[in-house]
Amino acid sequence: MSKGPAPFLNLGKRAKDLLYKDYNFDQKFSLSTSSSSGLGLTATGVKINEDFIGDIRTQHKSGRTTVDVIIDSDSKVSTTVTIDEALTGFKTSFTFKVPDHKSGKLDLQYNHNRFALNSTVGLTSTPLIELAATIGTSEISVGAEVGFDSTSASVTKYNSGIGYNKSDFSAALLLADKGETLRASYIHLFNPTNGAAVAAEVTHKLKTKENYFTIGSSHALDSSTLLKTRFSNSGKVGLLCQHEWRPKSLVTLSAEYDPKVVRSPSRFGVAVSLKP
Repeated sequence: MSKGPAPFLNLGKRAKDLLYKDYNFDQKFSLSTSSSSGLGLTATGVKINEDFIGDIRTQHKSGRTTVDVIIDSDSKVSTTVTIDEALTGFKTSFTFKVPDHKSGKLDLQYNHNRFALNSTVGLTSTPLIELAATIGTSEISVGAEVGFDSTSASVTKYNSGIGYNKSDFSAALLLADKGETLRASYIHLFNPTNGAAVAAEVTHKLKTKENYFTIGSSHALDSSTLLKTRFSNSGKVGLLCQHEWRPKSLVTLSAEYDPKVVRSPSRFGVAVSLKP
C-alpha cells in the first residue's frame, strides 16, 4: 500500500473491482504490442448487438512524459499528455479531442503523506471545474469532491466519504449523488495464496428509502485461472472466468442471469486480450 491516503475516487475501489471489474456481456477483442523505445500500440474492437465499434491507441513514454493518442471508429482523435513528478508529488495531464475544440481539460494530482488532491479544469471560457481531496494515512482517509459548472453557476456534484484499508480487508462509506445516496462497501481477503475474497456493496436511497445490495466472491482455481461470482437483491446472478493462456494474454468469459427479463434472461460475453 502507498504511504499517503487514497485519492477520493479510490475509496471503496477494492470492493468495486471485485464486484464489477472485467464483467463484459459483449464480444471484445484487443491486441497490444510494445517496443523497447517506449512506443506501445493497442487495437480494440467491440461488437455490441449488431454494431461494431473500435479504436486504435498509441502510447509513447519518454522519461517522465507520456503521450497517448486514441483514434476511434468515428474518426475522432483524443490526445493526452501526462507529466509525472514535474514537481515532487505532482502529476499533470492535458487532454483534448479533435474536432471538439471545447473538450480540452487540465488534470492535476498531488500526493502527500497526509493528503491527496485531484482537480480537473475545462479549458474553455466557462469551464467545468472539479476538485477532490482526502486527508489521513494509508490506512484511514476522509475526503470529499465537488463539481461546479461556471456556465450555469451551479454545483454539479458533491460527495463525501471515509475509507479504512488494511492488507486483508477494506471498508468504505460514501454519501453520494448530492447527499441522496448512502453507499457502504466491504471486501475481505481470506487467503492471499489463491486470492480467495468476498465483497459486498449496500446502497440506500435516502429520499425513496429504497435499498440495494450486491455480494460477490473471487478466487483463483490455479495460477492462471480466476473465478468470480456475484449476486444482487434483484435476483441477478453473475459468473466470470478469466484464464491467462499465455503471459499477459487473457480470455474472459462472463455470464449473467436476470429473472426479471422475460424474453432473454441470460447474457453472455467474451473478451480476448492478446499481448505478444
